[in-house]
Amino acid sequence: MSARQVGAEGDQTSAAVPVQVKRLPHGEGLELPAYATSGSAGMDIVSAEDVTIDPGARHAVATGLSVAIPHGYEIQVRPRSGLAFKHGITVPNTPGTIDSDYRGELKVLLINHGAEAFAIARGDRVAQLVLAPVTQAAWNEVAELDATERGEGGFGSTGGHAKL
Repeated sequence: MSARQVGAEGDQTSAAVPVQVKRLPHGEGLELPAYATSGSAGMDIVSAEDVTIDPGARHAVATGLSVAIPHGYEIQVRPRSGLAFKHGITVPNTPGTIDSDYRGELKVLLINHGAEAFAIARGDRVAQLVLAPVTQAAWNEVAELDATERGEGGFGSTGGHAKL
């Protein structure tokens, strides 16, 4: 799999990574995840169910799809900015991670931070999916860590917002 390829005008574009997708019975007739524009990082994914999420409530929205993500990749589930801004609908564990060895139904965990109940109809776009490479860590335990200018300074230690 090539990480990059040169486009017709000499610009670099990402090569598409094949991801197997299985449509479940309740996903029949729905669009597969798709990029809205050629520059989109995330693919819009739609709901396979009608559901209303009350204020403060969470729901795992069915998509009617299962996927086989290639080893060395994950799919990140991210909120749609318009839903978050206009209605307070977001993904509470942003970004959610779908591991390459998971084969169950892809569900989108949504939470309603808005003041009113939010209705989702079958076929509505509910989140974005981003295919991303994964680098696994190999821990190397040491007695001491190297010194840095920041040191052990934690939350707010580098400045920023005046109210911190």
